[in-house]
Amino acid sequence: MQKIVFIAFGFAVLAGFSSLERVTRADEIFPTVASLEFTVLRSIPQARLPKKAPTVTVTVTAYSSTPEETDDTPFITAANTHVRDGIIAANFLPFGTKVKIPSLFGDKVFVVEDRMHPKKKNFIDIWMPSKYEAIQFGKHRTEIAVLN
Repeated sequence: MQKIVFIAFGFAVLAGFSSLERVTRADEIFPTVASLEFTVLRSIPQARLPKKAPTVTVTVTAYSSTPEETDDTPFITAANTHVRDGIIAANFLPFGTKVKIPSLFGDKVFVVEDRMHPKKKNFIDIWMPSKYEAIQFGKHRTEIAVLN
């Protein structure tokens, strides 16, 4: 149907019609068009666009593997994995959830593998290799994109 309208519009211009309002049917332009049979595709697969990741506004802080900031096993996360770059602690997301923090880290992907103090409801804590780096990072209020 879209092709017919396009053809009709193209010929309407060639035939000297000044507006589409005057041309409402293809057979006004070419009488033979009405006698043609057209096959209409009922289902055209649509391109699947990627879903936009939901965003959540949170407070972002950082922590390191020091006993005063963790428990008695500072290099083991609550998910029983070793700390490493890209690990975050969050109480409101399940283990294994991937997130991005675009305003602070661009497209870098972080994985939830640790927990925070129970009173921290809308916070995420990014693991850093040293206490100095964690302190330098500070505290930020920003949006995160939850990927899964």
